[in-house]
Amino acid sequence: MSDLPRILLIGSDGQVGWELRRTLAPVGQVIPASLGGHGGPAVDLVDAASIRKVFNATAPDAVVNAAAYTAVDKAESESELARAINADAVHVLAELCAGAGIPVVHYSTDFVFSGDTDHPYREDDEPAPMSVYGQTKRAGELALLDSPADALVLRTAWVYGVRGRNFLLTMLNLFRERTELRIVDDQVGTPTWSRMLAEVTAQVLHAVFTHAVDIKQVRGLYHVTGGGAVSWFGFASAIREATGNDCALIPIPTSEYPAPARRPAYSVLDTTKFRATFGLKLPDWHQSLALCLEDLSEQTAPRV
Repeated sequence: MSDLPRILLIGSDGQVGWELRRTLAPVGQVIPASLGGHGGPAVDLVDAASIRKVFNATAPDAVVNAAAYTAVDKAESESELARAINADAVHVLAELCAGAGIPVVHYSTDFVFSGDTDHPYREDDEPAPMSVYGQTKRAGELALLDSPADALVLRTAWVYGVRGRNFLLTMLNLFRERTELRIVDDQVGTPTWSRMLAEVTAQVLHAVFTHAVDIKQVRGLYHVTGGGAVSWFGFASAIREATGNDCALIPIPTSEYPAPARRPAYSVLDTTKFRATFGLKLPDWHQSLALCLEDLSEQTAPRV
């Protein structure tokens, strides 16, 4: 039997969850749980009984919830499903972790803010979500923060990586298919590499397990993103430059790209509290993009 703490990783097949499977491995015995049950127990997040069954069967020492309903536009017409996964399931996890006296890490989003500002949002700024996705994610935050659970709620933004559906992979595919793209230039945020997010999560949990930090003192809400800020157009331009593509990019306002869900115009998050509390550095988004593209290149390179 392993002496390492048991970490129940929910959403282990997502873009963040896939990275967490590797970064958490040195920290604890990772028990991956996903809808498909790949490599571990299957969990249905719309069924409270399923969540309780997996929790009780695995008897974890900590829970990391990397699962979420993230189809921002589709959530406008599937609000019940979005709420079930983003809020109701989190409420069940809060009860279970509080009852067992174990820590829980959960991820939230910049979409809890309206974007009606010109300065980075702090944790104590008042949320005002404009979409069903943002509203359900805020409800999930409160399910943990208002509970007695030792919860770490990590708000992040613009997550991308080498797996899943994200802006980076979409751009790379479109660069191969199109000669010209129109990209929104009046929404500003911070791209966050899924690997970086997973790495700092592992470092935080290690600090908790080794008592380098007291979970009772640090429990709460934190902002965790890459450093800096950029528009979607600027992010696309950086990807194009880094990959040597010649697809023409045209900046457009949000009004020219209508979507069912409203997005915040400015959703840069202030990460000062996280960095000060845990003593961790968060690299600039340019650095993370370069490392991610290098990793993607190595994965797709033909093997000799």
